[in-house]
Amino acid sequence: MARSKAVQSLTAEEAASELARLAQVLTEANRAYHADDAPVMSDAEYDVLKRRNSEIEASFPNLVRPDTPSEQVGTTPSEGFSKVRHAVRMLSLGNAFEDEDVAEFDRSIRSYLGLPSEAPLAYTAEPKIDGLSLSLRYEKGRLVQAATRGDGSVGENVTANARTIGDVPQTIENAPEILEVRGEVYMSHADFEALNDRILAEHASIPNPGKRVAKTFANPRNAAAGSLRQLDSAITRERPLRFFAYAWGELSEPLAETQLAAIERLAALGFPTNPLTILCPDPEAMLHHYRDIEVQRASLGYDIDGVVYKVDDLAYQARLGFRSTTPRWAIAHKFPAELAWTRLEEIDIQVGRTGALSPVARLSPVTVGGVVVSNATLHNEDYIAGRDNSGAAIRDGRDIRVGDWVQVYRAGDVIPKIADVDISKRPSDAEPFAFPHQCPVCGSDAIREEGDSVRRCSGGMICAAQAVEKLKHFVSRAAFDIEGLGAKQVEQFYRDGWVKTPADIFDLEENYGSGLQQLQNRDGWGEKSATNLFRAIEEKRRIPLNRFLFALGLRHLGEVASATLARHFGSWDVLKAVIDGAISEPATQAEDAKARKAVLEQSPNWAELLSVDGIGETLVQSLVTAMAQPAEREMIDALVARLQIEDVSAPQASDSPVAGKTVVFTGTLEKMTRAEAKARAEALGAKVSGSVSKKTDLLVAGPGAGSKAKKAAELGIETLDEDGWLVLIGQA
Repeated sequence: MARSKAVQSLTAEEAASELARLAQVLTEANRAYHADDAPVMSDAEYDVLKRRNSEIEASFPNLVRPDTPSEQVGTTPSEGFSKVRHAVRMLSLGNAFEDEDVAEFDRSIRSYLGLPSEAPLAYTAEPKIDGLSLSLRYEKGRLVQAATRGDGSVGENVTANARTIGDVPQTIENAPEILEVRGEVYMSHADFEALNDRILAEHASIPNPGKRVAKTFANPRNAAAGSLRQLDSAITRERPLRFFAYAWGELSEPLAETQLAAIERLAALGFPTNPLTILCPDPEAMLHHYRDIEVQRASLGYDIDGVVYKVDDLAYQARLGFRSTTPRWAIAHKFPAELAWTRLEEIDIQVGRTGALSPVARLSPVTVGGVVVSNATLHNEDYIAGRDNSGAAIRDGRDIRVGDWVQVYRAGDVIPKIADVDISKRPSDAEPFAFPHQCPVCGSDAIREEGDSVRRCSGGMICAAQAVEKLKHFVSRAAFDIEGLGAKQVEQFYRDGWVKTPADIFDLEENYGSGLQQLQNRDGWGEKSATNLFRAIEEKRRIPLNRFLFALGLRHLGEVASATLARHFGSWDVLKAVIDGAISEPATQAEDAKARKAVLEQSPNWAELLSVDGIGETLVQSLVTAMAQPAEREMIDALVARLQIEDVSAPQASDSPVAGKTVVFTGTLEKMTRAEAKARAEALGAKVSGSVSKKTDLLVAGPGAGSKAKKAAELGIETLDEDGWLVLIGQA
């Protein structure tokens, strides 16, 4: 199977399938971790999956997806808090796992800056605190606002809660007029244990608690996040939260010229900073400090999951700038995961929104890294059987059976994975697991397509699991986000036959308005809540194109890809016309998927979809297939008929000469790296494409330009050399 195959052994088709799977799994994990404070996988598993995603993207750059997890930061802020737009985005960090990754980080920095290997280049190294990111804004020395990271651009306003944290100064002296201090809110091991003891004691004192159980926290990170994100600041005040400062956002004046001096300045202003932060002259010193911290890890008294390295020179940091979600000048060197052994009690099969049959291991509870674990992912049928999808053995061919003693792998959160099995402890009556070939929910055939590592239910919307999951996705926060209509209500309405497709949501009041009386008499509903629901539904009849596309729940179409398509095509009518133009009668009548694809690839509309920078063949195939299927098309058309889909325009820098233009770089750039050129063009509002087409506005060609320059000349596209480009954008 593709997911267990070495990256260098993957075919292009396998790589595309694996990237699609990783995009879905990691996006769902990101939302669960950041928005719900209810992780669905361990940090270790998340890191492994994200690293695999990055490795595949590096090997198959033409397959990078618009919804790639590499482009995501956090998730959408909770509706329970007012929103704060960060003046300077709060980004995540890239990860290193091996010593060689750290050496490569140093080499990449030098390459970007054009520094030779012998040139001095210092880094800071500090523990990576496992907590919740917080930004504190001070104006004229007074704390005026505190916000979580959210999705990196917009966070949650938690000012009242932050004021209750003893480590957070309310006022500071001799500070810049505007100062945003950033750091991590965490809970010490001792305080975490005391908090859980207090929760248990308070529960024990409740007279006749019945079936209610005490809700203790799984780990200090969850406790800190849940405490900071309380809607009642009085609850936060009772929680023993702490804070380490390690960065900054908006400043009215620089703090210092180096990272370390800036941290020392923050400490002088009264902010707690980590005493294990040091300056390292080279990667060898960085790795030495990493190992020193790893040895001290168990005795620190708070959770860390790695060491963060940052370029010390702030002028270099400014030159290096940012990728879409991470700074180029920093990286997190993660610690290895933790392991434990336990008994596999059952294997359950869950059916997801796209029909994927996902096996879940039910385990005898075991403590791993201080957290009790009872569930683990088993990936798919091949993983259980001890092989990949090409038949090659994994775990030396050892399969996994109910009753087995299995090794559990995790590094700090809830759902881990099973890494290995000890067959010497296997019960004599244990039998190989028979993976179902029929959907356990609707009984439809569960089909595994060639090249796919996942078996999927073929029932579509007739499968209750798929229908309900699609509807839950449709009303989710990043999609239609209808107030009062969440997962619980969707399940209720589907069960009662009120809502079977997304379009039914917008007919609720019309069909049941005698429905108002029916709804208000149901459990959990009153006249006010029913009226509010109908009003909320009406308000969402107008929706931006990008949110509409994401809400459709099509395979491979995530938030980033939806936004990319929306910005490129602008309106639903334009996008639909292009997709419809790719659907031809010969294609719909082709005998199989391979033949259909061959016909589709001859369409100029197919080429137009693929020309969108960041949109890959797998996604285009998914879009065209969905729109060509009668049942899916009928559902989409019925929904569109009930909505006003708002056009989306690409953001433009109005004073930029390249705003809104599509630019292609080719050849060797001598005064800046290709990465710097692309980043600058995008900052000025341009679209950067990797290929030349009729839609290209400008080609920037350095020495060695080949076929792209030739094609641009044939198409009459304006071509500039590097000096001309710098003059155009005002950087000559």
